[in-house]
Amino acid sequence: MRILSSFVEKGSRFYKDHPRYSKLLVVAAVSGGSLLAYSSSNSSHHVTGDSESKKKRIVVLGTGWGATSYLKNLDLASYDVQVVAPRNYFAFTPLLPSVTCGTVEARSIVEPIRNIIKRRGASATFWEAECFKIDAKNKKVHCRPVQKSESKDKEEIIMDYDYLIVAVGARVNTFNTPGVEENCHFLKEVEDAQRIRRSVIDCFEKASLPNISEEEKKKHLHFVVVGGGPTGVEFAAELHDFVKENLSKLYPKVKDFVKITLLEAGDHILTMFDKRITAFAEEKFKRDVIDLKTGSMVVEVTNNAIRTKERSSGEVSSVPYGMAVWSTGIGTRPLISEFMQQIGQTTRRVLATDEWLRVQGSDCIYALGDCASINQRRIMEDIAVIFSKADKDNSGKLTVKQFQDVITDICERYPQVKLYLKNKKLKGVSDLLKDSEGKDNSTELDIEKFKSALSQVDSEMKMLPATGQVAAQEGVYLANCFNQMAEREKNPVGPPRIRGEGRHRFHPFRYKHLGQFAPLGGEQTAAQLPGDWVSIGHSSQWLWYSVYASKQVSWRTRTMVVSDWMRRFIFGRDSSRI
Repeated sequence: MRILSSFVEKGSRFYKDHPRYSKLLVVAAVSGGSLLAYSSSNSSHHVTGDSESKKKRIVVLGTGWGATSYLKNLDLASYDVQVVAPRNYFAFTPLLPSVTCGTVEARSIVEPIRNIIKRRGASATFWEAECFKIDAKNKKVHCRPVQKSESKDKEEIIMDYDYLIVAVGARVNTFNTPGVEENCHFLKEVEDAQRIRRSVIDCFEKASLPNISEEEKKKHLHFVVVGGGPTGVEFAAELHDFVKENLSKLYPKVKDFVKITLLEAGDHILTMFDKRITAFAEEKFKRDVIDLKTGSMVVEVTNNAIRTKERSSGEVSSVPYGMAVWSTGIGTRPLISEFMQQIGQTTRRVLATDEWLRVQGSDCIYALGDCASINQRRIMEDIAVIFSKADKDNSGKLTVKQFQDVITDICERYPQVKLYLKNKKLKGVSDLLKDSEGKDNSTELDIEKFKSALSQVDSEMKMLPATGQVAAQEGVYLANCFNQMAEREKNPVGPPRIRGEGRHRFHPFRYKHLGQFAPLGGEQTAAQLPGDWVSIGHSSQWLWYSVYASKQVSWRTRTMVVSDWMRRFIFGRDSSRI
């Protein structure tokens, strides 16, 4: 009896010291058997912060370019960081077209997010789950595990946050075209690239069967790419090289039936590039016998044909195909659509943030990458307030010197001013006044002349492109802001507040374009770098190799990608269907 009493006393102390084990119920039977059960009646699991820790909790949604860049640069030791994403790795998406044809293996371009966190030498928790609701009012996110459990308990995970970083990316935009979701391949994820690779081999194997007619062979080996942007163009070029260099030798009896078609609704492909690159790409595709159809809109996709409408004539035609890849831009994820309704941004395609990447209407939610865009303020909305702040003597007029004193802060707060000066080739304030007045005889400006001088500036406002380069820079910027948060609360370094007193804590985000590439097949790449520098050809291909190898997130992936390129040069691409 004394032994039992001692056991109960020790057990009681254990549960008091370790309350998280209080749900464990041990039932012992006289026969010596035992039953261990975990009591849980809730269908959700609430993850709260450590009450003993004074660290602010940051919940990061996503493991793409923006989220990974943020995690790589954030001082993890200063915060309680929780990462939630349906995939437990970062994927180097610019090389997805290479994965579709075996130029690079899928595992060579992915890095486990836990490895990235571990290399930082600080603690952060990763949850493989998908967020389906953001509760901004109560500062909670609702998630579901990706791996379905047999038990229905704990299907929902609720997490508290002090700061929320939304970096969930975007999904493919089908423009509600009938049949696209059911019949087309997309190229957004690693799994998409792997499915395309298997589908290409399937088409060749089907066409090689002895009971297949010539018409069926033509159908099976007709590959259609919808979308003339960088992804669509690069995939078409990769597929052409795969067929020409490898598959034509393995399937010699059906090689003459292969046809690659690229459909683009606009007048040209690669419209975001220099016109010289666009012209070269279109000419090269003609030489490579890639059927390029511009001004052709897809109106329906069935399981064996694509219906298109010519924009110029309105003529509708139907084309049989073996495989179709849809690459026409990005759409909004359901999570973001629901959240935008919650915060009153119902008329937008993506989340609107301010210049500090903070979601408009929220103080503690930030968004970056493809799921958000910066809603840059127009200078004409604040023109009266700017004039009032510059007019320190309340005379109702500004001298040129007063205008010069305020122009630096204006340029930082409104980047379109700097772009306007650059595009108009204006050197400074005096040139801006000349441009607005037509002559330089004004020594003072009233509010109307001030408005006139800046009236055309807002025409230079542009949205940032939805690219990995933009998301990565946003991640670095936001991480640096969080690293300096405590210091900048006391000593702000941003521009003066236009509507309010004092200064902003940080300088606003500014994107610096570092250039872009467009691989065109045949070991030729088009490169467009800052300063209107354009290079096309084999030398640009080697530059592409160098840049993409250096941009890998680890030495492991860097080594694997380079070895894949070397393997392809020596042995060719693998055509196994795995």
